[in-house]
Amino acid sequence: MTPTLPALLCLGLSVGLGTQVQAGTLPKPTLWAEPGPLVTRGSPVTIWCQGTLGDQKFHLVKEGRQTPWDRLSPLEAGDKAKFSIPYMTQVYAGRYRCYYISPSGRSEPSDTLELVVTGGSGKPSLLTPQGPVVASGQSLTLQCRSAISYDRFALAKEGARVLRQRPARQPQAGLSQAHFRLGQVSGLHGGRYRCYGGHNLSSLWSAPSDPLDILVAGWFPATLSLSVQLGPSVAAGQNVTLLCQSWSPMDTFLLSKEGVVHPPLRIGLQHRAGQNQAQFSMGPVILAHGGTYRCYSSLSRDPYLLSQPSDPLELMVSASPPEDYTVENLVRMAVAALILLGLGILLFQARHGHGGTQDAARS
Repeated sequence: MTPTLPALLCLGLSVGLGTQVQAGTLPKPTLWAEPGPLVTRGSPVTIWCQGTLGDQKFHLVKEGRQTPWDRLSPLEAGDKAKFSIPYMTQVYAGRYRCYYISPSGRSEPSDTLELVVTGGSGKPSLLTPQGPVVASGQSLTLQCRSAISYDRFALAKEGARVLRQRPARQPQAGLSQAHFRLGQVSGLHGGRYRCYGGHNLSSLWSAPSDPLDILVAGWFPATLSLSVQLGPSVAAGQNVTLLCQSWSPMDTFLLSKEGVVHPPLRIGLQHRAGQNQAQFSMGPVILAHGGTYRCYSSLSRDPYLLSQPSDPLELMVSASPPEDYTVENLVRMAVAALILLGLGILLFQARHGHGGTQDAARS
């Protein structure tokens, strides 16, 4: 049976730092955690140390401890060892490194893995001033904020092994925040991010923020067009549908509004008349629907990488339905004609009656 990490704490070190083999002569191993370095309190986590093929013994070292936690032999693959934590607590939070020993020597230590336990209260919020859709090459900064006075913040990308940390700033009493400058955007920046808040004297981090998806535009040279069926000027209350068409074989379409921090609408491909397109139904519109829109396309296998955007579409929403001035003018002309006709009749009757009175007087 594979021993768990708590059991390994009790194992003696048969080959340790004081061995006679030459240290640092072999390539450093790779150290990572599954499902990731941020582990919810009470959940299981597995630490893997992978070296080279051959007869070797792996050692896992936690910062602040003199005795390594070791594994006598690799798994079936022959080049990695498994260290299991069945129930994550603050005791296991910390910085880890691993190395391996073979008859030819001892490896260099791996890069550091920081294991973090999460699940505290007061989740922060994560946002970006640029909005969730960023152009390739654009500078990207993510902001983690909280109404709780945290001392530090951590940023994690889903699937990544690196945990970024920044000390918190307090722009005003009761608030804390940190800016994570990620540099110029490339395809590697696309993905799902969360941030956490923590205190210096505790190894327990907060609950995660709501996820923020960063979408990198300009990755595919697709040609898109965006149009609205009723024209760019519509009245409040009308049902509006935006149509995004592509001349490239993409399977997903996205609709983004300029200046909005919410994620863009995403819809699957709709084949119609031999074209790749998607219809975004906005329902009865209100004034807030007005603004500048663009659409993008992507492939479902790379959901965070987008095409070049369509040309912008300016949607203008008026407060009341546009008036039909032609009909209104006809009505006004008809009313005026009736009034003139009535006045003519009255004038005719008045003249005719006055003439009859004069004839009667002469008689």
